[in-house]
Amino acid sequence: MSITAVRAYLAQFGLDSKVLEFPVSSATVEQAAGVIPARIAKSLSFKVDGKAILIVTAGDAKVDNPKFKAAFHTKAKMLTPDEVTEMIGHAIGGVCPFGIKEGVKVYLDESMKRFDSVFPAAGSSNSAIELTCDQLEQVAQNCQGWGDFCKGWV
Repeated sequence: MSITAVRAYLAQFGLDSKVLEFPVSSATVEQAAGVIPARIAKSLSFKVDGKAILIVTAGDAKVDNPKFKAAFHTKAKMLTPDEVTEMIGHAIGGVCPFGIKEGVKVYLDESMKRFDSVFPAAGSSNSAIELTCDQLEQVAQNCQGWGDFCKGWV
């Protein structure tokens, strides 16, 4: 899957034209997009009961192991890079909650709610889309809702 799959997925919501592409990798998207790193919505890939899940968090948040275990009844185990591509459908750097493989559950972390809008990736290492938190909840594929999974953000 790729930015093309993400655009196709977002087209059903009329948002495909909002995908931004930058001449630099996602490591510097905050500079290209002119936003603080905390507003970059990270999509973190984990394995729960043998299946992949995504937790989308603010850029300055870190998954809190006790909160993860309380929510999912297992220890946080991130997918390997090969598992991310195989189980999620996007390569690391472009992982996002759009155009993903069927059955991947997406959870949104409350760390993003302090911003008017956030910038998740859009299927490639040099793409993003600006969405409000309400829009993100509406368009995130197989979204399971909001939760408190993280620490380290203010």
